[in-house]
Amino acid sequence: MKSYTVTQVARRTGITVRTLHHYEAEGLLLPARRSEKGYRLYEAAELRRLQHVLALKALGFSLAEIRQCLADAAPSLDAVLRQQIVRLREVIMRQSKLLERIEAVANTAERGGMIDAETLLSSIEASIMMEQYFTDEQQAFLRKRRQEIGPERIKEMKEAWRPMIPAFAKALKEKRDPREADVQALAHRWLDVVRGITPAEDAAASQAMKGALNEALEKEAPTLAKRLDIDLDVFQYICAALKPLRS
Repeated sequence: MKSYTVTQVARRTGITVRTLHHYEAEGLLLPARRSEKGYRLYEAAELRRLQHVLALKALGFSLAEIRQCLADAAPSLDAVLRQQIVRLREVIMRQSKLLERIEAVANTAERGGMIDAETLLSSIEASIMMEQYFTDEQQAFLRKRRQEIGPERIKEMKEAWRPMIPAFAKALKEKRDPREADVQALAHRWLDVVRGITPAEDAAASQAMKGALNEALEKEAPTLAKRLDIDLDVFQYICAALKPLRS
């Protein structure tokens, strides 16, 4: 039976000798035998196995998974492929979300917006935060609302908040209870600026959105305060004043 040295296999397959040695160390591809001089020799069965290894690797399987697939007690092909389908769907989802982030930054650049490291990192940070607290449907809704509102209106909203911040800071400094009537009146004014951001036409969806917003505000206060350029203690006080109105 014809046999091939590791160098010959490497030359004919385009795989490096180092890779073939690694496959051997991983227990994936053992030589059929050794020559009198100690050279590794591969025969037809080993070349077929190498073909299987390369095919599974091309499908994204790890070496450990390939070894399991090729074992005598390997799971059924259907089960293995189903596992890979789940993994690939997860990869596709991550790549799709990455694409959305890059497109968002590219759109900003196209409109003449400043793109620097801080802008890029803030965009990615915001996207990751959205994924943690909002469902895909809620994220799609918020993106749609943001597009409908437009950058100018969002800028106006931030400007409308700006004069209220010193009033909240003053109330905090005076150690006023955020549930006091005049602080709540200020909170009402703050909330009126963004009224309509939740889908009021669907009570269940609106409630779920509020829940996600509340959780994000509580857990991501430092990040959000920095993005809005508000002192953290003041931002947390504002959130405490808003909480009765967001429940």
